[in-house]
Amino acid sequence: MAERHWTTADFDFHLPDAQIAQHPSAERGGSRLLVVDRGAVGAPIQDRHFADITNLIPAGDLLVVNATKVRHARFHGVRPSGKGMAEVLLIHPAPDDSWIAMGKPGSAMRPGKRITLGDDAAIETIEETADGFRRVRFVGLRAEDAIAKYGRLPLPPYITRSPTTEDEDRYQTVYAAREGSVAAPTAGLHFTPALLGTLRANGVTIVELDLEVGPGTFKPVEVAEISEHRMHSEHFEIPAATASAIAACRARGGKVWAVGTTVVRALESSATEAGQVAGGPADTDIMITPGYTFRVVDRLITNFHLPRSTLLMLVAAFAGHATTMAAYRHAVATGYRFYSYGDAMCVVGDSA
Repeated sequence: MAERHWTTADFDFHLPDAQIAQHPSAERGGSRLLVVDRGAVGAPIQDRHFADITNLIPAGDLLVVNATKVRHARFHGVRPSGKGMAEVLLIHPAPDDSWIAMGKPGSAMRPGKRITLGDDAAIETIEETADGFRRVRFVGLRAEDAIAKYGRLPLPPYITRSPTTEDEDRYQTVYAAREGSVAAPTAGLHFTPALLGTLRANGVTIVELDLEVGPGTFKPVEVAEISEHRMHSEHFEIPAATASAIAACRARGGKVWAVGTTVVRALESSATEAGQVAGGPADTDIMITPGYTFRVVDRLITNFHLPRSTLLMLVAAFAGHATTMAAYRHAVATGYRFYSYGDAMCVVGDSA
């Protein structure tokens, strides 16, 4: 059978605005969970609660989480003209103490211009990079001091409100460690210390990696042919202990569970053809679409993603396109909450 030709339209669906979660669930771990069995025939979908995850992951399996922490990377300041406001989003530091950033309006971030944060600090644009970002530096205060004083938590663009003190806790995972991301690895937001403790007590091994989530995670595919989409790059690091734990899990016949698409990207990018994971730092611009052969990940826990996005394409590659789109139609019809603060989906079973 010839391989299907996929277009961006194949990953579109209608989502009512009311189902885009603007706030987290009342309690961490209190979200709904849609369980999808990608190998089942007939009725592969179950409506559950996220707390049921402790009954879905058997002893001997391995859970891999992304322990990155969201940086207070968003700044609001006064435009160089002194009239109106400008916004800057830090993406990652550069080797020379400058930062790669993006912002709006673009006219306020031309080389040589400064956006004033306060009486003691400003952000100056040094140059425009080849990929359309800006290289900037802090003036007046050191970067870490300016971030501590003026930086704000960068909630996703589809959350149409300002961050609150609640977000300081709920838009970070309970295991977040090193700052480096501009967005949370949202599948991990559902886990509580109690849930993780129960999994460990049940014989599930839990290990970490670090992938710095970039702004490209929110970018829809705007070209008709998905092969023409330019995938964003993200930096990640897999500890040697995590690579060893994955090898040990495979040796005993266990399954590897990825908490989020960021974990999938890191593990699959680091894997050999035989499925061996190499530890250490690297960058990935992998784009996973239907037809991809997964070499490491056996099970997936994820949130519900944007239409026409590379994240939805990755899920469709893992669960199967028809199964994924049917699951999304079910989620819309039954009132699941979508995106970063939304409900979760768990893909189990072996591919058909």
